[in-house]
Amino acid sequence: MKVNRYEIYRYMGVRGEADERTRELVEDCLRELEMKISPRSFSMEYPVTVAPDDTIDMTCFRVQSHNLGRNLRGCEKVILFAATIGEGADLLIRRYSRVNVSRALAMQASSAAMIEAYCNEQNQRYKEDARARGYFLRPRFSPGYGDFPLEKQRILCDVLKTEKTVGIKLTGSLLMMPSKSVTAVIGMSRHEEPCIMEGCEACGKKDCAFRR
Repeated sequence: MKVNRYEIYRYMGVRGEADERTRELVEDCLRELEMKISPRSFSMEYPVTVAPDDTIDMTCFRVQSHNLGRNLRGCEKVILFAATIGEGADLLIRRYSRVNVSRALAMQASSAAMIEAYCNEQNQRYKEDARARGYFLRPRFSPGYGDFPLEKQRILCDVLKTEKTVGIKLTGSLLMMPSKSVTAVIGMSRHEEPCIMEGCEACGKKDCAFRR
Protein backbone atom coordinates (compact mmCIF):
# COMPACT_ATOMS: atom_id res chain seq x y z
CA MET A 1 0.00 0.00 0.00
CA LYS A 2 1.53 3.32 -1.12
CA VAL A 3 0.91 5.55 1.91
CA ASN A 4 1.66 9.25 1.43
CA ARG A 5 4.10 10.23 4.21
CA TYR A 6 3.60 13.95 3.51
CA GLU A 7 -0.11 13.54 4.34
CA ILE A 8 0.77 11.83 7.62
CA TYR A 9 3.07 14.68 8.64
CA ARG A 10 0.40 17.19 7.64
CA TYR A 11 -2.22 15.42 9.77
CA MET A 12 0.27 15.55 12.66
CA GLY A 13 0.61 19.32 12.27
CA VAL A 14 4.18 19.22 10.99
CA ARG A 15 5.13 22.28 8.98
CA GLY A 16 8.02 21.96 6.58
CA GLU A 17 10.34 18.96 6.74
CA ALA A 18 9.68 16.30 9.39
CA ASP A 19 12.66 15.66 11.64
CA GLU A 20 14.34 12.26 11.87
CA ARG A 21 12.60 11.33 15.12
CA THR A 22 9.17 12.01 13.60
CA ARG A 23 10.00 10.05 10.45
CA GLU A 24 11.15 7.06 12.49
CA LEU A 25 8.02 7.20 14.65
CA VAL A 26 5.77 7.25 11.59
CA GLU A 27 7.57 4.34 9.94
CA ASP A 28 7.27 2.32 13.15
CA CYS A 29 3.55 3.08 13.37
CA LEU A 30 3.02 2.05 9.75
CA ARG A 31 4.77 -1.27 10.37
CA GLU A 32 2.58 -1.95 13.40
CA LEU A 33 -0.58 -0.95 11.55
CA GLU A 34 0.21 -3.23 8.62
CA MET A 35 0.08 -6.20 11.00
CA LYS A 36 -3.28 -5.16 12.50
CA ILE A 37 -5.42 -3.79 9.67
CA SER A 38 -7.94 -5.79 7.64
CA PRO A 39 -8.87 -3.72 4.56
CA ARG A 40 -12.25 -4.39 2.96
CA SER A 41 -14.32 -2.62 0.33
CA PHE A 42 -17.65 -3.00 -1.44
CA SER A 43 -19.32 -1.15 -4.29
CA MET A 44 -22.44 -1.08 -6.45
CA GLU A 45 -23.27 0.72 -9.71
CA TYR A 46 -26.43 2.73 -10.41
CA PRO A 47 -27.67 4.97 -13.24
CA VAL A 48 -27.52 8.71 -12.49
CA THR A 49 -29.13 11.88 -13.81
CA VAL A 50 -28.31 15.45 -12.77
CA ALA A 51 -31.07 18.05 -13.20
CA PRO A 52 -30.37 21.75 -13.94
CA ASP A 53 -31.17 22.59 -10.28
CA ASP A 54 -28.48 20.09 -9.13
CA THR A 55 -30.99 17.47 -8.03
CA ILE A 56 -29.16 14.16 -8.44
CA ASP A 57 -31.15 10.96 -8.94
CA MET A 58 -29.16 7.77 -8.42
CA THR A 59 -32.33 5.62 -8.44
CA CYS A 60 -31.54 4.31 -4.97
CA PHE A 61 -31.74 7.83 -3.52
CA ARG A 62 -31.96 11.51 -4.52
CA VAL A 63 -30.06 14.51 -3.21
CA GLN A 64 -29.67 18.17 -4.13
CA SER A 65 -26.05 19.35 -4.04
CA HIS A 66 -24.32 21.93 -6.23
CA ASN A 67 -20.84 20.52 -5.49
CA LEU A 68 -21.77 16.89 -6.13
CA GLY A 69 -23.86 17.93 -9.14
CA ARG A 70 -20.85 19.68 -10.63
CA ASN A 71 -18.78 16.57 -10.04
CA LEU A 72 -21.34 14.23 -11.65
CA ARG A 73 -22.67 16.36 -14.50
CA GLY A 74 -22.35 14.44 -17.75
CA CYS A 75 -22.12 11.05 -16.02
CA GLU A 76 -24.28 8.07 -16.99
CA LYS A 77 -23.62 5.97 -13.89
CA VAL A 78 -22.25 6.19 -10.38
CA ILE A 79 -20.29 3.77 -8.24
CA LEU A 80 -21.39 3.84 -4.60
CA PHE A 81 -18.37 2.81 -2.58
CA ALA A 82 -17.50 1.87 1.00
CA ALA A 83 -14.11 0.92 2.43
CA THR A 84 -12.47 0.39 5.78
CA ILE A 85 -9.14 -0.78 7.16
CA GLY A 86 -10.93 -2.44 10.08
CA GLU A 87 -10.98 -2.17 13.85
CA GLY A 88 -7.27 -2.86 14.39
CA ALA A 89 -6.29 0.77 13.86
CA ASP A 90 -8.85 2.00 16.41
CA LEU A 91 -7.62 -0.51 18.97
CA LEU A 92 -4.03 0.70 18.57
CA ILE A 93 -5.02 4.37 18.80
CA ARG A 94 -7.03 3.76 21.99
CA ARG A 95 -4.20 1.75 23.51
CA TYR A 96 -1.54 4.39 22.88
CA SER A 97 -3.78 7.30 23.86
CA ARG A 98 -3.57 5.94 27.44
CA VAL A 99 0.19 5.43 27.56
CA ASN A 100 1.93 7.43 24.81
CA VAL A 101 0.17 10.50 23.42
CA SER A 102 2.82 11.20 20.77
CA ARG A 103 2.56 7.70 19.38
CA ALA A 104 -1.24 7.87 19.50
CA LEU A 105 -1.12 11.04 17.38
CA ALA A 106 1.23 9.43 14.88
CA MET A 107 -0.95 6.30 14.82
CA GLN A 108 -4.06 8.40 14.18
CA ALA A 109 -2.38 10.26 11.32
CA SER A 110 -0.84 7.13 9.84
CA SER A 111 -4.12 5.22 9.83
CA ALA A 112 -5.93 8.19 8.24
CA ALA A 113 -3.38 8.22 5.42
CA MET A 114 -3.62 4.44 5.18
CA ILE A 115 -7.37 4.37 4.52
CA GLU A 116 -6.82 7.06 1.89
CA ALA A 117 -4.12 4.93 0.25
CA TYR A 118 -6.39 1.88 0.31
CA CYS A 119 -9.23 3.87 -1.30
CA ASN A 120 -6.82 5.09 -3.98
CA GLU A 121 -5.83 1.48 -4.74
CA GLN A 122 -9.47 0.45 -5.11
CA ASN A 123 -10.13 3.53 -7.24
CA GLN A 124 -7.38 2.47 -9.61
CA ARG A 125 -9.01 -0.93 -10.03
CA TYR A 126 -12.34 0.74 -10.80
CA LYS A 127 -10.65 3.07 -13.29
CA GLU A 128 -9.12 0.17 -15.18
CA ASP A 129 -12.40 -1.73 -15.25
CA ALA A 130 -14.35 1.38 -16.31
CA ARG A 131 -11.90 2.22 -19.09
CA ALA A 132 -12.26 -1.30 -20.47
CA ARG A 133 -15.99 -0.55 -20.77
CA GLY A 134 -15.50 2.87 -22.32
CA TYR A 135 -15.97 4.99 -19.18
CA PHE A 136 -13.86 7.52 -17.30
CA LEU A 137 -14.17 8.01 -13.55
CA ARG A 138 -14.65 11.27 -11.70
CA PRO A 139 -12.96 11.81 -8.31
CA ARG A 140 -14.73 10.11 -5.42
CA PHE A 141 -16.96 12.45 -3.45
CA SER A 142 -17.98 11.69 0.15
CA PRO A 143 -20.88 12.93 2.29
CA GLY A 144 -19.70 16.00 4.19
CA TYR A 145 -17.68 17.42 1.27
CA GLY A 146 -18.94 20.84 0.23
CA ASP A 147 -22.75 20.91 0.33
CA PHE A 148 -23.20 17.13 -0.01
CA PRO A 149 -24.99 16.55 3.34
CA LEU A 150 -23.29 14.33 5.89
CA GLU A 151 -26.76 12.92 6.65
CA LYS A 152 -26.60 11.04 3.33
CA GLN A 153 -23.97 8.84 4.95
CA ARG A 154 -26.83 6.83 6.44
CA ILE A 155 -28.46 6.23 3.05
CA LEU A 156 -25.16 5.17 1.48
CA CYS A 157 -24.56 2.71 4.32
CA ASP A 158 -28.10 1.35 3.99
CA VAL A 159 -27.84 0.92 0.21
CA LEU A 160 -24.46 -0.80 0.46
CA LYS A 161 -25.47 -2.79 3.56
CA THR A 162 -22.09 -1.84 4.99
CA GLU A 163 -22.58 -3.55 8.34
CA LYS A 164 -22.90 -6.87 6.52
CA THR A 165 -20.57 -6.31 3.54
CA VAL A 166 -17.58 -4.55 5.12
CA GLY A 167 -18.38 -4.26 8.85
CA ILE A 168 -19.00 -0.49 8.95
CA LYS A 169 -21.61 0.74 11.43
CA LEU A 170 -22.91 4.27 11.93
CA THR A 171 -23.35 5.92 15.31
CA GLY A 172 -26.30 8.17 16.09
CA SER A 173 -24.08 11.17 15.30
CA LEU A 174 -23.17 9.70 11.87
CA LEU A 175 -19.64 8.67 12.84
CA MET A 176 -18.44 5.50 11.18
CA MET A 177 -17.13 2.59 13.19
CA PRO A 178 -14.41 1.53 12.52
CA SER A 179 -13.39 5.17 12.38
CA LYS A 180 -10.94 4.70 9.51
CA SER A 181 -13.69 4.07 6.98
CA VAL A 182 -14.96 5.89 3.89
CA THR A 183 -18.14 6.04 1.84
CA ALA A 184 -18.22 7.86 -1.47
CA VAL A 185 -19.93 8.44 -4.80
CA ILE A 186 -17.83 8.05 -7.96
CA GLY A 187 -19.17 9.27 -11.29
CA MET A 188 -18.78 7.30 -14.55
CA SER A 189 -18.72 9.34 -17.76
CA ARG A 190 -18.08 8.59 -21.41
CA HIS A 191 -15.87 11.69 -21.52
CA GLU A 192 -12.73 12.41 -19.53
CA GLU A 193 -12.97 15.54 -17.36
CA PRO A 194 -9.49 16.25 -15.89
CA CYS A 195 -10.55 19.62 -14.47
CA ILE A 196 -13.00 18.20 -11.90
CA MET A 197 -11.74 19.01 -8.39
CA GLU A 198 -11.47 16.63 -5.47
CA GLY A 199 -10.58 16.52 -1.80
CA CYS A 200 -9.76 19.83 -0.09
CA GLU A 201 -10.21 21.72 -3.34
CA ALA A 202 -13.87 20.61 -3.52
CA CYS A 203 -14.66 21.44 0.10
CA GLY A 204 -15.89 24.86 1.21
CA LYS A 205 -14.58 24.55 4.78
CA LYS A 206 -11.77 27.10 4.51
CA ASP A 207 -10.90 27.08 8.25
CA CYS A 208 -10.15 23.34 8.45
CA ALA A 209 -6.86 22.68 10.27
CA PHE A 210 -6.04 19.86 7.84
CA ARG A 211 -6.75 21.78 4.63
CA ARG A 212 -3.97 21.53 2.03
